[in-house]
Amino acid sequence: MTKDLPSFSACDALVSLMVAVSASDSNMRTSELVAIERMVDHMPVFASYDVDRIRAVSQTVMSLFEEEDGIEALFGLVRDALPERLFETAYALACDVAAADGRLTDNEAQMLREIQHELEIGRLHAAAIELSAQLRHRTLQA
Repeated sequence: MTKDLPSFSACDALVSLMVAVSASDSNMRTSELVAIERMVDHMPVFASYDVDRIRAVSQTVMSLFEEEDGIEALFGLVRDALPERLFETAYALACDVAAADGRLTDNEAQMLREIQHELEIGRLHAAAIELSAQLRHRTLQA
């Protein structure tokens, strides 16, 4: 099936990583989906993006998750579509989705580590991005 996958635009690649983090724990929470939608609606990188593509990109990610080497195929699509200057942006968006519900599951943390590795995000940059996501998603309750 991976041979028949459509190519991704840069924005599709960003969305796919956000969806991958949300789906990594087999439970796409409403808060995570709202976070994805909010980012696509408001972030400058998505200014010309067709939001109707989110569903198709999400379905592609879910299909890949069902395949043995699906994660590798996903990262191949992402690397083909995403300019290197947006690698840290992609990681930041993925971290925001992971932080959106106030808890980080082991599977989400593992997916973030894989994204960090695949996109060659340095440890210090990754730590700064992760901390900023945690801080943005804090609530008044402890």
